[in-house]
Amino acid sequence: MGSPSPSPRPKRRCVGRGPHQERASLYSRQQASQASLLDGNIPSRLPAARVSAQSIILPVYNAELWLDECLESVLQQDFEGSMELSVFNDASKDKSMTIIEKWKVKLENSGVLVVIGGHDSPSPRGVGYSKNQAIAQSSGSYLCFLDSDDVMMPQRVRLQLEAAAQHPTSIVGCQVRRDPPNSTERYTRWINQLAPDQLLTQVFTSNGPTVIMPTWFCSRAWFSYVGPFDEGGQGEPEDLLFFYSHLRKGGGVIRVDQSLLLYRYHPNAATHSVLETTIWTHRVRFLEERALPHWATFTIWNAGRQGRRLYRSLTAGMRRKVVAFCDVDENKIRKGFYCHEDSQERPKPRVPILHFRAARPPFVICVKLDLTGGAFEDNLRSLHLQEGRDFLHFS
Repeated sequence: MGSPSPSPRPKRRCVGRGPHQERASLYSRQQASQASLLDGNIPSRLPAARVSAQSIILPVYNAELWLDECLESVLQQDFEGSMELSVFNDASKDKSMTIIEKWKVKLENSGVLVVIGGHDSPSPRGVGYSKNQAIAQSSGSYLCFLDSDDVMMPQRVRLQLEAAAQHPTSIVGCQVRRDPPNSTERYTRWINQLAPDQLLTQVFTSNGPTVIMPTWFCSRAWFSYVGPFDEGGQGEPEDLLFFYSHLRKGGGVIRVDQSLLLYRYHPNAATHSVLETTIWTHRVRFLEERALPHWATFTIWNAGRQGRRLYRSLTAGMRRKVVAFCDVDENKIRKGFYCHEDSQERPKPRVPILHFRAARPPFVICVKLDLTGGAFEDNLRSLHLQEGRDFLHFS
């Protein structure tokens, strides 16, 4: 779709900060109480980052429908320091490059350096590859990730830089506005309403990273320490794999509590190419690596399909830690136990099924949130447990 001609604006001055004074109250802080769950080795020192240089990282593949609005939002950033846009075209077959070249002139006339790379192979090499190439050809001390179908609010770079400069080993995200507004309503609420400590405790759920990839902002030094992105191509969740590596190395997760991105939902989005089974496997392994070793035993909350699937997906050693399933379904509870018929153990494991009030924490919860009109959440709150210590959400 087209965009109206941008209003003239003065060229950017290469200074580190503008007159705006929003501060720490705008973004959520990490909670030290969660450190034991996601501990890692943080480098003693990272190279100092110059706050005057920001690189917007924009991978592009067949994005002609959205690029005008996306690039207009780069032009309209109110950050007054030095900024560049690094675009990597992943073998687009539409008019994406024509649009990019048009906007290069407009952006550079406004003081934004534009770096363009790409290839014209018969097929794309994937989002991970494109992001890595865009980062490699850029020069900024901070990286602001942007998807070609999304639109930034004018204050995005400025506010996320303020947070990233104070948290150099964190990924900084933000709240979003979904387009269309009624698409993925539960997911959008989850993105925007997680409490600060839940940005670390809910990293195992099916929703993926607790701050979504198109909102990421971090220092180049930290990205270089953690990265690069996986380049497996279509079907690989490169954002989830990077996020897990980031957490393994002790990285934090911060969210600016303002809506700084219009986040589009459409059938052609790259996220739809990743199989649920692929993500499930990565999630189970990460749960086994980062959380379950801290518990001698645990209970799986949900004796239905998802709970049994998790049990079967665990390694034999972790399955032996499962002391019970729990549920509210009287039919499941009356059955008394779950028998793992595929187990090679003899006798085959028989895991008790209890009412949730009779079960003992810690729990791995395989019940989806925001689906029962608050009934499940009320049951959980009634136990007066602490998330991260006494329970973790997996579904």
